[in-house]
Amino acid sequence: MDRDELGAWLRLATTPGIGNQTARKLLATFGLPTALFAQPEAVLSQCVSERHARALVTVPPSWPELLEKTWQWLHASDLAEGTARAIITLGDVRYPKKLLATEDPPLMLYVVGARAVVQGQPFAEGRCLAVVGSRNPTAQGADNAYQFAKALGATGLTIVSGLALGVDAAAHEGALAPIAPDRPLKEGDAPTTIAVVGTGLDRVYPSRHLDLAHRIARHGLLVSEYPLGTPPLAPNFPKRNRIISGLSQGTLVVEAALASGSLITARLATEQGREVFAIPGSIHAPQSRGCHALIKQGAKLVESAHDVLEECSWALQAATSFTAGDTAVGTDEPAATAPRESALLQAMGYDPVGLDALVNRTGMDAASLQVQLLELELDGVVARLPGALFQRVGRG
Repeated sequence: MDRDELGAWLRLATTPGIGNQTARKLLATFGLPTALFAQPEAVLSQCVSERHARALVTVPPSWPELLEKTWQWLHASDLAEGTARAIITLGDVRYPKKLLATEDPPLMLYVVGARAVVQGQPFAEGRCLAVVGSRNPTAQGADNAYQFAKALGATGLTIVSGLALGVDAAAHEGALAPIAPDRPLKEGDAPTTIAVVGTGLDRVYPSRHLDLAHRIARHGLLVSEYPLGTPPLAPNFPKRNRIISGLSQGTLVVEAALASGSLITARLATEQGREVFAIPGSIHAPQSRGCHALIKQGAKLVESAHDVLEECSWALQAATSFTAGDTAVGTDEPAATAPRESALLQAMGYDPVGLDALVNRTGMDAASLQVQLLELELDGVVARLPGALFQRVGRG
């Protein structure tokens, strides 16, 4: 893409009052943006309103600075080794076909990622699974997201999520887990994971995910529809969810409250004709109610990685699976080397439980129970929750 073509796309994307739908109508009529901006106002007004036509012939005040900034960003020399940047427009052969087929595809996708992926076919068509969920998951929910992403990624699927706190970050980490940090992707490799963000790609939000974003860039893709410099504005995050679901053949919801962005992603996936999966949880946990609502509405109840793979008819590269609550990846049964469950863990189950209830279930005294719970907590087997509750996290 040369500078003039980039400038025309940026001008179209930033012209006040011109949304994606109007822009696509203009492109269908006049071709590329360079041809569109060569038209006089009178010709443009035959396609759009006079107000829109007037806006199109007026150069946005911010456009020259944005063009220079974007051009410099594309050709910067400060990129990490093995990574590349690109802007993929609706007219680019690399634009993801699944996203193009949705109701509201973005005009432009800003991309940072592994050079071999960016310069090839970046979006692993037909091999992407979205994994989304709560920003404040339970310990079990975060572990489920990590383990399912790890198991599904090991079969060759690309895990798509949003780089947010909680389930999103756990899913990205799970997808990256089997990858050797110093092993670059080769030509023809699919991205390990794709993070669709709600800011410009010249910043990372939340900032604590800076290292995670750099690792994703080396082994996958960071994607945004927003111009450089776009801050983390609240309306942008629900909007980007249509890209997460649009890139993916299916969406797996790990944990979600009844009012959450994850349910927006699931609804969009349904509207786009994609599969929706949900992991059930405790009837007492607010983070499970969204998943239970999705299951009631027809989402597939998921207990193992195989449930996802079979529904979408994906071929397995390896017979990997993860069952929620299991202690091992690679089998639907707990690992043979895992220690036998203690009576305390059997009494706990997987729902949040209080000390008094455990006293009644085990017959142990409170002091002895607290000692055992502290040991399990230090081992990462049990999490201490607000309200004097405890929860098993699935590694014991």
